[in-house]
Amino acid sequence: MIELFKEPNIDWMGRAKYFYGLSGILLLAGLISWVHQGGLRYGIDFKGGTNVDVRFAQPPNIDQVRNALKTQGLGNSEIQAISSGGLSTSNSNEVLIFVEQKGQGDQALDTSKGQVLTALNALYGVKDSSKPDFNAATPSSLTDVLTSSDPLGLSVNAGDRYQQLAKKILAYRDTTKNGVLTNFDDLAAVGGVTPAVIATLKSNYALGSFAIRNVEIVGPKVGAELRRQAILVTLYALAGMLVYIAFRFEWVYGAAAVLAVFHDVLITLGFFSLLHFEISLTVIAALLTLVGYSMNDTIVIFDRIRENNRLLRRESFADVVNKSINQTLSRTILTSGLTFLTVLVLFLMGGQVLRAFSFALVVGIVVGTYSSFGIAAPLVVAWNRWRGQHGTLVSTGTATGNKPRGSETVTGRLAPAGRR
Repeated sequence: MIELFKEPNIDWMGRAKYFYGLSGILLLAGLISWVHQGGLRYGIDFKGGTNVDVRFAQPPNIDQVRNALKTQGLGNSEIQAISSGGLSTSNSNEVLIFVEQKGQGDQALDTSKGQVLTALNALYGVKDSSKPDFNAATPSSLTDVLTSSDPLGLSVNAGDRYQQLAKKILAYRDTTKNGVLTNFDDLAAVGGVTPAVIATLKSNYALGSFAIRNVEIVGPKVGAELRRQAILVTLYALAGMLVYIAFRFEWVYGAAAVLAVFHDVLITLGFFSLLHFEISLTVIAALLTLVGYSMNDTIVIFDRIRENNRLLRRESFADVVNKSINQTLSRTILTSGLTFLTVLVLFLMGGQVLRAFSFALVVGIVVGTYSSFGIAAPLVVAWNRWRGQHGTLVSTGTATGNKPRGSETVTGRLAPAGRR
């Protein structure tokens, strides 16, 4: 294995008070920011909003759409391109625009839809703004146009016939043309559509390059439920890790590791508050990634402590921990450093959509790596010293011919794995 340091001899446990002090400062700064701002800033995933489903004639430029929405005061909107199968893709004609909720009920729907329409019309629009857009036509409005013009010369029972014809035309638009008609002449393929009908449509409608397919509200109650589920998912992950590490090592190892990871999440959220980043579902995904990454780094150090605990029985436990951290230092810096560079590039060049997600990983990897040796390991050592002083645990015994480590009593040693 590549080693950046040749037999480092750093007294990590002797500097534990400085690590505690640094963490305390970061946690306090985050807490003050939370209180000052009245809590974290949640994205529209959690606050609720209006979901506008838009289909374009050609794959849209997402950056241009985002800039157009900003001009209408919708800069916080989330945009996701999706395929017909519902998967996210960059080469898609369909886009979901999630707008922050303003108001309630039908009024909120109409307001959000109108703002999105205004923004998209300014960006794409229809060629003849004096005519309504055919791609936004409804069965009733199309029936009224056909009935009043009567291109088939029906006169008697024209309403029923044109109602059926309107349904056929719009069904062709929505299914065959995926909701966006680009040429009126294509309607000749619909049964019952004559050149006179096409001429009537051309004189009464214009063709836009997009159509709003659906508008629906995601209320604040749904957002609150998502927020609650996100908290529960994180707590379940921490609880599962606590049980695993307690079984694999000892319960004190599990408790120290979970406290360190919880510390990482709190500091990361503190940075989000200080720098005014919003918490969204993608940020929750980043935090769960951080939990797993930080825990993995901690387990590597704990595993080395367990191995050395068997071999170096004449040394104090703090010295064993120091040596274990020093032995894994090159591995820690190499793996964490390369991962950090990757997410840093993602943060700098990933664009606005990935900014909050990558920022959580940038902060989390640094804090998670630091907490593995600066928080988790010192907590285990502190517990070991405390129980050595109080003699609260049953003696684990010593190997033949070995003496207890330094000033430790026999009851003050952590038991090696497998000898509980």
